[in-house]
Amino acid sequence: MNDTGSVMTVRGPVSGQDLGFTLPHEHVYCTLRHADYRYDVADQFMDEEVMAHEVMAFANLGGDTIFDLSVPDNGRSPERLRRLSERTGVHFVMGCGWYRGNYFLPEERIDRRPANDLAEELIREITDGVGDTGIRPGVIGEIGSEKDWVSPAEERVLRAVARAHKATGLAIGALHAIGPVAPEQLTILEEEDVDMTRVAVAHCDAYPHLRYLLGLIERGVYIMFDNCGQFRGLGQFEDRILGLIVELVDRGLEDRLMLSHDVCKLGQLRIHGGTGFVYLSEMFLPALSARGVPDETIRTITHDNPRRWLTGA
Repeated sequence: MNDTGSVMTVRGPVSGQDLGFTLPHEHVYCTLRHADYRYDVADQFMDEEVMAHEVMAFANLGGDTIFDLSVPDNGRSPERLRRLSERTGVHFVMGCGWYRGNYFLPEERIDRRPANDLAEELIREITDGVGDTGIRPGVIGEIGSEKDWVSPAEERVLRAVARAHKATGLAIGALHAIGPVAPEQLTILEEEDVDMTRVAVAHCDAYPHLRYLLGLIERGVYIMFDNCGQFRGLGQFEDRILGLIVELVDRGLEDRLMLSHDVCKLGQLRIHGGTGFVYLSEMFLPALSARGVPDETIRTITHDNPRRWLTGA
């Protein structure tokens, strides 16, 4: 647990209370084509002017903090993030680790290194910063699974992540889990004696089944509906997600929920007609309000839960 309630950002530590309105799962600079089968993805480009405008749109609507959960496997850019934070005033909490299966870079030798060796690499980066930049991660992730099972290499990463979490106190997430693989991932973390209240499971809107979601929450974790805006053309599907959130709130589980967009592709940016980092503010949160979710509950989801996840406070 982070007893001080502080969070490491790309510009240094800040009080958890200063995080404010937070997007807990985004990718600011992202290169999905690192995977050997991804030639069809119009992933983001490293245009700092464009990204500054995208981030300022979020800030102008009251946004304070973005968790950038990119890792070296998919384009993490520490120095660009710091410049962007300095330019916009938005806090960026940077991720670390290894993404999933087909994105592992050959030079990382994930399949030939023991979990403790991987954990030691993570601990050094968390403690000393990335390379010679001095920029330190504030969260472990995004990490997870390529398919609906955990591969041996992915299990090794999960165990390394668990050990780095225990050594440094950083939270774990977002666990990349499409379909019912998250329980298997959580079992591995439980075997490593992770504090499950510091774990967040991503993409819960991609497997929107109430029994499944309740089962995750029962294990102590946060769940993320982090594809907000990606299904805006599928009104009936988004209605189902909104209904699930209302159901969970009605059950008194709002303190286990987080919301984000998972921006990671070119077409998601506002400049290209996408929703950018503002769909929650402009559309999704008003839709929750219209369904009777109180403002204080929305504040719990957008302000308090990301802070508690990262600080343990």
